[in-house]
This record gives sequence, structure tokens and C-alpha cells, in this order.
Amino acid sequence: MKKTGLLLSSLFALTAHAAPNATTSTAGGVVAGVQEASGVIAYKGIPYAAAPVGKLRWKAPQPVAKWQGTRKADKFGARCMQLPLFGDMVFRSDGVSEDCLFLNVWTPAKSAKEKLPVLVYFYGGGFAAGDGSEPRYDGESMAAKGIVTLTVNYRLNVFGFLAHPELTREAPHHSSGNYGLMDQAAALQWVRKNIAAFGGDPARVTIAGESAGSFSVSAQMINPQAQGLIAGAIGESGALLGLTPPARLADAEQKGAEFAKAIAAPTLSQLRELPAQKLLESAQASGIWFSAIQDGYVIPRAPAEVYAAGEQAKIPLLAGWNSQEGHYKQIFQKDEPSEALFVARLQGLYGDQAATARQAYSGDYKQAATNLASDLFIGHGTWKWIDAHARTSGKPVYRYYYTQPRPGQEGAGHSVEIEYAMGNLAGNKVYAWSADDYALSTQLQDYFANFIKRGNPNGAGLPEWPQAHAGAGSKLMRLGVPSVAATADDDTRQQFLDTQAKR
Repeated sequence: MKKTGLLLSSLFALTAHAAPNATTSTAGGVVAGVQEASGVIAYKGIPYAAAPVGKLRWKAPQPVAKWQGTRKADKFGARCMQLPLFGDMVFRSDGVSEDCLFLNVWTPAKSAKEKLPVLVYFYGGGFAAGDGSEPRYDGESMAAKGIVTLTVNYRLNVFGFLAHPELTREAPHHSSGNYGLMDQAAALQWVRKNIAAFGGDPARVTIAGESAGSFSVSAQMINPQAQGLIAGAIGESGALLGLTPPARLADAEQKGAEFAKAIAAPTLSQLRELPAQKLLESAQASGIWFSAIQDGYVIPRAPAEVYAAGEQAKIPLLAGWNSQEGHYKQIFQKDEPSEALFVARLQGLYGDQAATARQAYSGDYKQAATNLASDLFIGHGTWKWIDAHARTSGKPVYRYYYTQPRPGQEGAGHSVEIEYAMGNLAGNKVYAWSADDYALSTQLQDYFANFIKRGNPNGAGLPEWPQAHAGAGSKLMRLGVPSVAATADDDTRQQFLDTQAKR
């Protein structure tokens, strides 16, 4: 994978060159971008907030210091502190650092007067890894569709999501945690102030993301700091409305205090004095997964309650998940799959509701177990988000179910749709993409681009994508070869899990 990353970095370096007039003024100062092979101008590594280091570690993002002269925006800024957790991540950034609050802009605009729609994409990685430099998120292809496209770095792991009693006491908003989500909101505020200079329309900003990025989209739709900053949302596999809701502030504070004590840095001053790498490794060794919490500030209360009350952003939503987000082996583990074992696993999970569970997860036991693993991981939370928004937003909702595997793979696993949707298949040399793959990518990217432009994925030459509705029998788009509109066939499954969540 390292060799792949070097190859990709070399290819991108060869296809970009400095453009003579690619300079733009931002609130922080003048930036000079590079022109990509397509003619799109890319501005990489623009700081949107001050470096969250020293006394700013675990503080809300602060305004960036203005710079003099022209800042070269020709390379990606450092990625946020993280360990190599996922084998499919390829980075073009230069190392890791706490000083990582950078964003990247790709624009096709020839002047600041064009008022083009804007896409802001949040990467996935479990709130523990990921970066705006990953080739699968590259914005050039989407920008070539007439969309100003951004990727945003945000703090991760213990740096992005530590809650602690001392942090809560020092904060003017009397909460802690969710610094990574605050970073995203600060980036959206930067977009509101600056994107017109890149030819973008600050009133037409769509946020999107996959996995933790999709969780982030569902969070920003209820984050008061992002209120009024977003006009549309795309969620790929994930939402905060799942079977395990975000921890409450008090519980997260206790976990943070116990972690600090365990690493012999019980006070906030001691925590801030720790070298970043040591803190990161200590977090990894602890086994604690730091992620979004219900802090009463960024996430005011349980997300499911906020959406049920219709207090989220009233914007069009396009969301869905993949056909093999999980695998039957996660249910059967090392044992040989069988009908009897599946029933036994359901008994262990649901007790006297096991028979009802088997009715909900009907059919072949391997496929049923795959469906269950997928729903428990990420499918159900995404369904709950879609269903709740359709109930209370009064805005159009479009649901998808993605089915196309990568070449040589058995099913459409977690995250495989990203390169298709963003038009970046060619940037991944690992797979032998077929004509069908490229055709699907073109179709899926067109759906996304239409939605970003108009709040509706439909357009000329595309199979009609029906709107979803709340409750049973909702319509969706099965994205694959071919893509077809269909009626959801997972109502019984999702309603069963919803009942279990309320028990």
C-alpha cells in the first residue's frame, strides 16, 4: 500500500502545474493554487483555523493568524494525529501533526462571480483515521462537473473527542469532547466567509461523507454551530441514530478522567504537556475508542430525539448504505455456518425474541447473517436517519442501496462506493476496473452532482430515482449494474431492530 501511495503521489504531481493567475484572497490572506490537467484549479493545505497545539489542545478551533504576502497552496497539509489503522488508506499529505486544520479546494470557476454549488466532503475512518488528501476523495473530477469541491481535515481520536471534567470546567460552553465536530463546523464557517472568492455560492453548500464522515453529516445537521450553513446533505453508510447512541457528557468525562489517571497524567496541564505521539500511543494502548458524544453543546441531546422533534436542518438528504457492510463470518465467528448456529446466535443476542428475529432476518442463513451484521454495524442507524428525516423535515429524501463489488470482491463492502461516487476510479491502480465499473461511476457521480446542484439526483439520461418516504414500503435506488428503482425489502428487519433499541 505504501508503494501505491508513492505511485499515486507521483502521478498527481505530474498532472498539476502552477497556474499564472490562480491566486485568490481569503480572510487569512492570499493563496496561490495549481492548475490540474482538467483545467480545474486546486488550492491545497489552506489553514482554516489556528493550530490546535499547546494551550489550544482540546479547545474549540480558533481563528487562523493572517499571513503576509502570497501563501503557496500547492501541497496538502499534514494529516491529523493518527496511527496506520486501515489498509485501504492512501495519503498524499506529508506526515502527521497536531497542526492539521487544513482544507483543500478544487474549483472550475474562472472568476469569483460564478456562484457555483459547493460540496464539502468529510472523510471516514472511525473518527480515528483518515485525511483530506486521500485520492478517493480527490475533488478534481467533481469540480469538473461544475461544483466547487472541498475536503476538510478534522481532529481525531483522543485529540478530537476527549471529554474531561477539567475541560468542561474551563470551556465557556460548559462541555467537552467533540472537538473534531467543532473543526468541521469551523470549516463550514470558513466556507461561508470565503468560498465566493473561489467562485462558489455560500448559500448552496452540500455536506457529504462516508462512514465517520456520514456520522459527521448527521451531526452537523443538528449542530447549532452549523445552523444556516448547509443547503443539502449526502450520507454514505452511517449516522448517529444507531443502536448505540452517543455517550452522555458525564459518562464521557468519567472515561476521560480514568484514561488520564491510567496514563499518569491525571490533570489537564499534564495531559497538555504530553508529546502528541505519546498521547496517541497511550490512547491506542488503552483500548478506548474516542468518538462523538452527547455533550449538550455540539450535540444538544440524543440525536434520535432531535430528529424525531424535527429540530434538525430542514434540507434535502441523499443517503444509503452498501449490501455487504458486514459479513456472516462476524456472526458465526470461527464456527462453521449452519441454520442451527444462526438460531443459537440469535438466541444469544435477543433471548426470547430470537424467533421473531429469525422471521425478520429470513431466508438463507448466510445471507441473513450478512444482513444482520450489516445492520448492526451501520445499516440500521442509516435507515433510522433516513426514516426520521423523511418524517419530520418536510424536505425531499433519496435513499440508495449500493450493490456493485469492486473487481475480484464478493460483495459491495464498506466504503467501496466512494471512488465511484467521486469519479476517482482511475486514481486507484489496485483494481482492474471494467467498462461496467466506469459506467456506474459516471452514473453515480452524475446523481451526486445533480443532487448537489438542485437537491434532486435526477437528470437527463439517468434512471428515475424516486423519493423515499417514512415507514414501510419506502422507495429507493438500487445502485449497481444495472441501477434500478425498487421498494425497500428490509422493513421487517429495521422495525425489529428499532423495537429492540427501545426495550
